[in-house]
Amino acid sequence: MGFCGLPPAVSSSSTRFRRVFALASFPKWFRSGSLIPVNDIAVDLGTANTLVYVKGEGIVLNEPSVVAVEKGTKRILGIGLEAKRMLGRTPENIEAVRPLKDGVIADVDVTEMMLRHFLKQVTSKRIFRIKPRVVVGVPSGITELERRAVRSSAMAAGAKAVYMVAEPTAAAIGVGLPIETPTGNMVIDIGGGTTEIAVIALSGIVSNTSIRVGGDELDTAIVTFLRKNYNLLIGEPTAEAVKIQIGSAHSEGEERSMDVKGRDLVSGIPKTVSVRSDEIRECIQEPIQSIVEAVRRALEITPPELSSDIVDRGIVMTGGGAMIRGLDRLLTEETNLPIHVDEEPLTCVVRGAGRILDDLHKYRNVLVT
Repeated sequence: MGFCGLPPAVSSSSTRFRRVFALASFPKWFRSGSLIPVNDIAVDLGTANTLVYVKGEGIVLNEPSVVAVEKGTKRILGIGLEAKRMLGRTPENIEAVRPLKDGVIADVDVTEMMLRHFLKQVTSKRIFRIKPRVVVGVPSGITELERRAVRSSAMAAGAKAVYMVAEPTAAAIGVGLPIETPTGNMVIDIGGGTTEIAVIALSGIVSNTSIRVGGDELDTAIVTFLRKNYNLLIGEPTAEAVKIQIGSAHSEGEERSMDVKGRDLVSGIPKTVSVRSDEIRECIQEPIQSIVEAVRRALEITPPELSSDIVDRGIVMTGGGAMIRGLDRLLTEETNLPIHVDEEPLTCVVRGAGRILDDLHKYRNVLVT
């Protein structure tokens, strides 16, 4: 006889019913697995944006790498999008800063607080918390001192173990290139502070060129142009908006214009000027040409056997800078090679780091501990 005198078959069926009913009555977030401890996290710690990938969930966070601090006390007043809205709008006692400059950590303490805040956002919804393993994308030309700064920031933010991967390698994995084969794969990763050009084969970087020119340099060029030609002073967010809306690296036929608001340097009062896309294209030519020259240098130092692979396969362009209109066409004209831009260039590095988390054994050779 079963429990309470019932036959065994009835008892078993009743038990199964109670289990199913109990599971169905649990909140949806419990059944979806959010109680499972987060133990694998990938981070693209970029100059402009920080992206976080959680194993099994995908990209869960995409925030600007900006921190608002109170001068003197160094108290954090805002992080991420909240802090970015404060850029150029803060009173004297508040400063909105970017703790990463040219792709590396410029302020270790602020970076640590920012990283801790982002990791806490990712893990705070779980009941059970354990220290996560973290894979961080870093520039390929990073120094040992800068590597220690990344590791110490991640460890202080709550990581159990920290692994680093070169951003071009992570980007190549993110777009699905077969980096473990002897075939040459060339990647151009244009970020906010750096441009990385790497040829990858057999899970290693064969040749690498890195310059500290990226999206921030284009913003600076736009600010300088408007100051010199229109006596108009604008801030960084406005320059970025101009770059996104009418910026281009190559003529696209129909020219566009945009009204830009700022402060008149002569009268000191606010004013609006109309700026054409051909003017913006001309003013950003210097940093654009720096990227073109870096690509040429990278091709010059590429071994001949891998060069033949690049002729067949072309070059993959990733990073936020890859979205500059006409840049792929300009590089095609300059190199006579096909240029492929990923559908989501901003997320390539963090997607690649996420794939590394999914198969640490396969990609162990690309990691730097």
